[in-house]
Amino acid sequence: MDLSEFLEHVNSGAVIEGGSEPHGFMHDAAQEAFRTTAEINTGHHSPAEVLTLMRRLTGREVDASVTVFPPFYTEFGKNLRLGKNVFINIGCRFQDTGGITIGDGTLIGHGSTLTTLNHHIDPDRRADMLPSPIVIGRNVWLGANVTVVPGVIIGDGAIVGAGAVVTKDVAPDTIVAGVPARFVRATGFESPTQ
Repeated sequence: MDLSEFLEHVNSGAVIEGGSEPHGFMHDAAQEAFRTTAEINTGHHSPAEVLTLMRRLTGREVDASVTVFPPFYTEFGKNLRLGKNVFINIGCRFQDTGGITIGDGTLIGHGSTLTTLNHHIDPDRRADMLPSPIVIGRNVWLGANVTVVPGVIIGDGAIVGAGAVVTKDVAPDTIVAGVPARFVRATGFESPTQ
């Protein structure tokens, strides 16, 4: 199995069965991601050096306008897409195997966690994983220590309060907070359509 076959598998939402070829590929790919994140997180690197390492980690172009403050952690890297002017603060943890897309101008607060895999609920199949992508729109602001669970879509211009656990989609231009995150109010601004 190669990367394109694996991405086709997970991006279709197919189960990653414990002990299967995709499962083995995922574990091997994690070792590559861990080597790169260890390099990102060791010593001081200029912003340009961090971007070079992020390009290696993701296997794709990362715009020069992106800022990542280490330490940064991910277990895959190759299913992470970052828009322009994205800011990722210190100590963020991304589980991007199931796919994470972050839109232009979005701010990710320090210590935030984005997860895209669930384990099977059947105890006999607990090693099986169910991928489900996270999509974060443009100009979103995730406060510090936000957790976003698999399958969530956060609309353009939304704000997620610090410490929230986002278990459901968030409408554009709204503020949510709490555990689980609930609607607080509209932002009072309307994001332009693309």
